[in-house]
Amino acid sequence: MQPVNLFHLASQQSQWLTVRQSAIAGNIANVNTPGYGTAEIEPFEKVLNNQSVSMKATQAGHFEAGVTNAAFAVRNENGKNSVLPSENTVVLENELMKAGEVRRTYELNTAIVKAFHRMMMLSVKG
Repeated sequence: MQPVNLFHLASQQSQWLTVRQSAIAGNIANVNTPGYGTAEIEPFEKVLNNQSVSMKATQAGHFEAGVTNAAFAVRNENGKNSVLPSENTVVLENELMKAGEVRRTYELNTAIVKAFHRMMMLSVKG
């Protein structure tokens, strides 16, 4: 059975969410650190735009083109829009909202994969 791109895409989004959650946790942990700049990860849509999703060769006569691996860029926002005398740019409320968004996206990702898996299992049993 050939791999399905949906599972690969869901796996990539899960990895992206893990990196984003780690950046958010680091921001929350350093909320009182003077001079700390908020770490933010590039949007997942940008990661998808940097990839070329193509068909995979299944027989010798087919042309083979692979899928590129995307790196997730984390950037620090040092001193940008800082209102604190300590030059810390972390706003706790924003980080908590981002953490909630990551949780909801994980749940949606899991629900989609579960439904797709169920659909595939029904078609195989059929």
